[in-house]
Amino acid sequence: MDSPTPPPLPMPALLTPTEVAALFRVNPKTVTRWADEGRLHSLRTLGGHRRFIESQVRALLAAGTTTP
Repeated sequence: MDSPTPPPLPMPALLTPTEVAALFRVNPKTVTRWADEGRLHSLRTLGGHRRFIESQVRALLAAGTTTP
């Protein structure tokens, strides 16, 4: 017998660099630079665009820092 397939895991909410920049009140290029420097973790879409996990961004914002 085949066991039932488990439901897929929910995708985390993702933010664009512009949305992250608005939260930190910086330029979107600054957010991109932070990602390049490893200060913010980013994911890449199939088209190569950056996306940021909202919960991680909000945690850094609450901590008042851009260093994890």
